[in-house]
Amino acid sequence: MDNSSEDSSDSPQQQQPESPVIVDQRVYFVPYRWWKEAQDSAPSDGKSATLYTVAPAPSYGGPMKIINNIFSLDVAFNLRREEESLSQSQENGEVGVSGRDYALVPGDIWLQALKWHSNSKAAAKNGKSFSATDEDIADVYPLQLRLSVSRETSSLGVRISKKDNILECFKRACRIFSVDTEPLRIWDLSGQTVLFSSNENNKMIKDSQKQSEQDLLLELQVYGLSDSVKNKAKKDDMSMQYLSGSSLLMNGTGSGITSNLTRNSSSSFSGGSCEAGTLGLTGLQNLGNTCFMNSALQCLAHTPKLVDYFLGDYKREINHDNPLGMNGEIASAFGDLLKKLWAPGASPVAPRTFKLKLAHFAPQFSGFNQHDSQEVLAFLLDGLHEDLNRVKNKPYVEAKDGDDRPDEEIADEYWDYHLARNDSIIVDVCQGQYRSTLVCPICKKVSIMFDPFMYLSLPLPSTSMRSMTLTVIKSGSDIQISAFTITVPKDGRLEDLIRALSTACSLEADETLLVVEIFNNRIIRYLEDGSDSLSLIRDGDRLVAYRLHKGTEEAPLVVFTHQQIDEHYTHGKLTSNWKAFGIPLAAHCRVLKGSDIHSLYLQLLTPFLVQNRAQADEHNSDRSSTEVRTDMEVSRDMEPGDTRVNGFPESIADENAAEHLDMEFQFYLSDDKATVKHAEIVMNEPLQSTDIPGRLNVLVNWSPKMLEQYNTSLFSSLPEVFKSGFFGKRPLESVSLYKCLEAFLKEEPLGPEDMWFCPGCKQHRQATKKLDLWRLPEILVIHLKRFSYSRFLKNKLETYVDFPTHDLDLSSYMAFKDGKFSYRYMLYAISNHYGSMGGGHYTAFVHQGADRWYDFDDSHVSPISQDKIKTSAAYVLFYRRVEENQI
Repeated sequence: MDNSSEDSSDSPQQQQPESPVIVDQRVYFVPYRWWKEAQDSAPSDGKSATLYTVAPAPSYGGPMKIINNIFSLDVAFNLRREEESLSQSQENGEVGVSGRDYALVPGDIWLQALKWHSNSKAAAKNGKSFSATDEDIADVYPLQLRLSVSRETSSLGVRISKKDNILECFKRACRIFSVDTEPLRIWDLSGQTVLFSSNENNKMIKDSQKQSEQDLLLELQVYGLSDSVKNKAKKDDMSMQYLSGSSLLMNGTGSGITSNLTRNSSSSFSGGSCEAGTLGLTGLQNLGNTCFMNSALQCLAHTPKLVDYFLGDYKREINHDNPLGMNGEIASAFGDLLKKLWAPGASPVAPRTFKLKLAHFAPQFSGFNQHDSQEVLAFLLDGLHEDLNRVKNKPYVEAKDGDDRPDEEIADEYWDYHLARNDSIIVDVCQGQYRSTLVCPICKKVSIMFDPFMYLSLPLPSTSMRSMTLTVIKSGSDIQISAFTITVPKDGRLEDLIRALSTACSLEADETLLVVEIFNNRIIRYLEDGSDSLSLIRDGDRLVAYRLHKGTEEAPLVVFTHQQIDEHYTHGKLTSNWKAFGIPLAAHCRVLKGSDIHSLYLQLLTPFLVQNRAQADEHNSDRSSTEVRTDMEVSRDMEPGDTRVNGFPESIADENAAEHLDMEFQFYLSDDKATVKHAEIVMNEPLQSTDIPGRLNVLVNWSPKMLEQYNTSLFSSLPEVFKSGFFGKRPLESVSLYKCLEAFLKEEPLGPEDMWFCPGCKQHRQATKKLDLWRLPEILVIHLKRFSYSRFLKNKLETYVDFPTHDLDLSSYMAFKDGKFSYRYMLYAISNHYGSMGGGHYTAFVHQGADRWYDFDDSHVSPISQDKIKTSAAYVLFYRRVEENQI
């Protein structure tokens, strides 16, 4: 058994000195018949085995005898090597093999046997996957044996101590190696016991750093010997019980068989000292924003054919001379990591070594920033291909012009050219081919090429329109504040918004609209460029459109921002400060002195008076001399030729405003964001110049008394551009995966930045491009383009994509069908992204056979219902080809 962790593998200086026990060699103790059934059906390289029989008592002295006397409860026995070899036993037809015959096998042989049993079990169920029940789950648990080399090279002394093993393992060992029952035989296919008993290794034994000079520790993975099975150990048919708990990997047709090798029913998948886990259901520790990498790795680590390949002897295909490769380091790091993920009983793995290799060859992934799972997936697939490219010397090939030859001939020629330079397990499994057709808009020249692809990046078509709500303010003595909801193109511009809003609010011919964004009761942005993209406007923004009269643009735009005293306690002390409230009011006006500002502001506030001045007099008989005059008083004092300003004669407006406002309102010049108070505006003094041409920003301080006289709530309500729902988001748009594929295959013109050099015109042209699927791979990876980028901003599309899980049928989208392969696919993994562009989290969903899915969330692995795997977080989909009879 290999208990070495990722940490220890990263620190060579912490590793133990070399010893006869090979640390990375997993030795499995399994029922011999179970292994033999797999061996007969899928022969390996024909390794020979050494047969040992178990003697009931040790026949050696020395330290082991003394130790056994002290620890009398330890299991101690001899392994005596017999003359009969494995080949002789096979020739004899397995005569005498019983339920007490076991085999010691290395990890790779054990994995092959597991795979065969899984596939044979699935075949017995008419091709359907099976699930193990609680009573037939087989154990995989560690066991440590002390081996003592006797003077006789054919004999080994064995002791199983409670000191080396936990009590549970020790009790199981007592039952397994009980010598009171029928004879026990062990077939050693691992070569470990031969190593220990060989004379030529005596020096290594003496040099090894063990507790005893001749005492060696052998660590085993014991498989297929659950307590329920061992109670039936005397029955000859016990070997059949082992099959019910054995399963692994995905077979050649991708049947996706689950492994249920839990140590006990209470074990958790997520970690812990007692975790046994399930075969292949091992988490990856998050090393700091590495969830993007973990998500991609888990999807690849459960990809059919790739799993079998990297659990086998893949290193013989490493291309160390490929200048485009990475000297095999990425392939080796990935292979080592995958083996740890598929080790039975594995705890969550810390992928430090792989992360270091990845950062070394792809510096963009160094550090601990969040990245894109699809980007690391693309790099990894390309890196694995180049590291494992079977082509040592890439020939130079030049694609020929198709002329008038059939597309089938041209496509095969392009594919042969590609394979002449690229031949690897990645090409075998993951690469397909599409046809690219370019047409010149001028001379109509047609160019056809056939290019390989590793994955398909599909756009997410969505509704083209967007609803937006804005507040429209009509200034003047009859000021009106209304909210309008309009519909505009998603990819539209500000001029589209102005046009739609003008129609909605019945804008007069002599009026224009000024749109601004309000935040914290202040104007923070003026939207004046009609060519600006509407994508700059978010759902949570609050927009106001001022209806202004044309012809007054030469007069400055006066913007009033309201403030009131805000009192609150801080650390037990009462503090107060001025705080903005309400919607800023704006109007064009020729202003020369402070009284003009005062008068304009009163005019804008008139509709918000709680009661008129005459009614105020009736309820306030002791009106002070500073109160505003009534209309009767005003009319009496009007002079010929007087016009009203703010409801008062112009000749007395300054006087009346001065009486009323000097104590109730205070006006200050301010900056463009209305956050800084500059000079106070005095009634009869000229205004100071401002730094903002054509615009005058004024802060108005309200007294408590004025807050009572005006209904400020009428100009305080400001809706969002789009009202958030219960979860704070728009209703999710839905689109089928087939629609995404159709959008990908749709003919469209190239962008101005992607001009095509036309061989007919001899000039760069904005040609039209059409893609068609021509050849599909066994593993189809589909990338959903959720992240959009522009010169303005980055955005994530939350569109819900309805993708098939059992039957993705692409036959109707194929430009060419050769009839050799199926065009139907089954989903087996999903890389998910939750959150927004600025952050978020990646996870993976993985199919483990039948209807069983698991959620891989970094270290934590847990079952998930199949009806919950379809979400708007789905980012990269992994499909495997299935034959028609498997649907």
